[in-house]
Amino acid sequence: MSTLTIVIIACVIVVAIVLVLSLVTISKGYAYKHKVDPLPNERESKQELEKQKGE
Repeated sequence: MSTLTIVIIACVIVVAIVLVLSLVTISKGYAYKHKVDPLPNERESKQELEKQKGE
């Protein structure tokens, strides 16, 4: 095999590895569950509801 063929095969392998790692990273990013803090108004209304239930 010539040197050019070996270089092309090595480049294809590197590109395939980078592509697979990119797809895995994107997949993990979409699977992440984001947590959002409630707005201050929502927090106050929940506390008021809990107070009313306790009375």
